[in-house]
Amino acid sequence: MSTAITNVDPDRADRLYALLPAIHRARDADSGYPLKALLRVIAEQVNLIEDDIAQLYENWFVETGQDWVVPYIGDLVGYVPVAEAGLPADGMRRENPRILVPRREVANLIRYRRRKGTLEVLELLANDVAGWSARAVEFFKVLAWAQNIDHLHPSRHRVADLRDVDACDRLGGPFDAIARTVDVRRIVSGRTRGYHNIPSVGVFAWRIKSYPVTDTPAYCVEEAGPHCFTFSVLGQDSPLYVKARPKADLTKGPEELNLPVRIRRLAFDQRPGDYCGLDLSFSIWTEGWAGFPSDQAVPVSMLLPADLSDWSYVPPLKYIAVDPVLGRLAFPPSQLPKKALRVSYHYGFLADMGGGEYARQLLEPPTETALYRVGDGQPFRRIADALAQWKLDKPANAVVELANSGVYVEQLRIELADNQTLQLRAANRVRPVLRMIDWQTDLPDALTITLGAGSQVCLDGLLVTGRPVQIQGPAERPKPDTVCPAQVRIRHCTLVPGWGIHGDCSPKRPAEPSLEVTNLRARVSIEHSIVGSIQIHEDEVRLDPIPLHVTDSIVDATDLTKQAIGAPGATWAHAVLTVRRTTIFGIVDVHAMQIGENSIFWGCVNVARRQLGCMRFCYVPAGCRTPRRYACQPDGVITAVKARVSDPDKQASEIANEEVRVRPQFNALNYGRPEYAQLAETCAAEITRGADDESEMGAFHDLYQPQREANLRVRLDEYTPAGMDVAILFAS
Repeated sequence: MSTAITNVDPDRADRLYALLPAIHRARDADSGYPLKALLRVIAEQVNLIEDDIAQLYENWFVETGQDWVVPYIGDLVGYVPVAEAGLPADGMRRENPRILVPRREVANLIRYRRRKGTLEVLELLANDVAGWSARAVEFFKVLAWAQNIDHLHPSRHRVADLRDVDACDRLGGPFDAIARTVDVRRIVSGRTRGYHNIPSVGVFAWRIKSYPVTDTPAYCVEEAGPHCFTFSVLGQDSPLYVKARPKADLTKGPEELNLPVRIRRLAFDQRPGDYCGLDLSFSIWTEGWAGFPSDQAVPVSMLLPADLSDWSYVPPLKYIAVDPVLGRLAFPPSQLPKKALRVSYHYGFLADMGGGEYARQLLEPPTETALYRVGDGQPFRRIADALAQWKLDKPANAVVELANSGVYVEQLRIELADNQTLQLRAANRVRPVLRMIDWQTDLPDALTITLGAGSQVCLDGLLVTGRPVQIQGPAERPKPDTVCPAQVRIRHCTLVPGWGIHGDCSPKRPAEPSLEVTNLRARVSIEHSIVGSIQIHEDEVRLDPIPLHVTDSIVDATDLTKQAIGAPGATWAHAVLTVRRTTIFGIVDVHAMQIGENSIFWGCVNVARRQLGCMRFCYVPAGCRTPRRYACQPDGVITAVKARVSDPDKQASEIANEEVRVRPQFNALNYGRPEYAQLAETCAAEITRGADDESEMGAFHDLYQPQREANLRVRLDEYTPAGMDVAILFAS
């Protein structure tokens, strides 16, 4: 059973036609509706004009105005953009003006000015200007001092109380309350910072966000024991994050429950009801275990906080040990769950990329598209059932939508006829997992998609693990002069690098590709996704290379010595590559590169045809075979050294030092960690502000974090009392 998707509003499209007298509509029906078609074209333009007139009124207000109107409204109340962050200009991408002139800051500008000099306004600025959750700390409040009988501070009469375990657990972070001796270094020093001084104020900002995973199976770590589980369905240690909630007391600063922070073991031990439960940070369901009904979460009283780093802790009967730091669970070995074990939790990541339960823009399917919904309470329980019905119906356009964040363990073979389109997608705010396992001994078990001439397929919002995705062309070879408008789109997906990951996030099969393209005459595009290595096998003699577009994504070969993009046998991929705002870990071997822009190539790049295309504002290791480069690194620093130093020996030494300095540094290189592919604070400014619009290079370019930081730094100085030093401290 399928339903139809229509994208045209008939009431608006036929509004002019409905005004005609019935006699003219009857005559038009006898003639095949030519007048109706004409009036639909006219009505389309009428609707555009009316919508534009209606928007003119909306543009009077900062809440409803278009993005280009916000700077003009801000000018009316004296808002001045920050020059260091950059200025909105023609040709800039749509998201940039939103960062440079935040709508929330303009809307609350007068409110900020009235509260100038208060601590709370600094936290509001961090959220409204930069979009970061923040906690402002006045460090003079934790300075140890000699007590005055008229102004006692009992909590600051000593340096540290080792009996206060919770205070020691929060030592060195944004919630540190242990009294300190004075540090005369300034908190805004460009060398080494000193925090604890009278004028020092720190704004701790959280860049990593908390993302939910809802009602999904846990993973049994069988090599550790049948009683050992992880919250993550991939089996890696994934720290649990807090689902931030609004502050109950607006007069106080935010606490751990109000921010996207990792859950501490001690905090969970002392206040388990604040973290575990429905609509809280995590919850656990077991079907029939210890008499608990499957439709109710395990009570908080049955959960024991524990350190499960070596799986040595054994909980007593009818209790479950939970380690929020590692994202692990342990059952009593003599009381194992017999049926489903489902969990809901929050994990940390930097951006809306890969498969995840975040809001994303779904692709608009063509008119009259058949919709097949899969999941609990839907017409189809399995993807294979929906595909079987799709084969029987043979619609020209179809969408197979997965409605739940479950795990689908199925054998999937998809074959598209000529000029047929298919979307295999997750519903909005849903993250289904396709777990491909070893079903057959004599055949591969990948997710295989076969395209016909002119057909189009799209994978959207999925997480694929266990095996690769194989996309191939029709069985018959096309003629050399055949032009096929076929298309493959992979957007907001995760094709797990190395097919899977271990508990420490190391890849299980580091040598295996995650995406294999064979004999395909189609345009392949990867958007907002995390994928492993890509292998392209095409006829290099008879056919032209296929176009491969990678934007706003991470391509991870799991090792710098392995191919991130290439062909079987470590040869050149027969493709013309276009890369924008992407981070690539590994070697890139392609026929040609049309353009490389605002990207990081952490391994070497080798192209067969250097005459075609260019690279601009990218990091490419020295000594690579690339097309012509413009404003790339380390070329820029090498040119500067050659212009500054004339002695050959000293020149070679300084060039080597500069190449090491500008090499990108990351907080984590393994997929599965919250800081995966995030540029470190020690990374050179040539990388963190090396894009064409002064944002950072790589996959997180569109977060515009340098512009956010520059904007926020200036606003903090503007709203801080004279004599105070305020600094931005990144907590994540």
